[in-house]
Amino acid sequence: MGKWNPNEELSGELSVERKKKPKKPSQWKVLLHNDDYTTTEFVVDILVRYFQKGPAEATQIMLQVHHKGVGVAGVYTKDVAETKVYEVTLEARAQGMPLLLTLERE
Repeated sequence: MGKWNPNEELSGELSVERKKKPKKPSQWKVLLHNDDYTTTEFVVDILVRYFQKGPAEATQIMLQVHHKGVGVAGVYTKDVAETKVYEVTLEARAQGMPLLLTLERE
């Protein structure tokens, strides 16, 4: 809002300062990719533990990954998605699994 100038006439209208709405953070999909070595049990387990999926939904996602080559584990803000990719990748490597996770902007 500008400074009040006593030399200007008042028009009887109020000046309203408009605030911009905060921009909603972009969302990122965490994608699981199929490979010939990561076990289906491991994929279901990480979907339950890291992505808070129920056993039935985790199995459904695992089957999609197995049959279509890729599946969505979840959708998060970029920092959360990156953290999940990092943590799951660490666990997969520790278990000897080559599971590949990637991010894709929604």
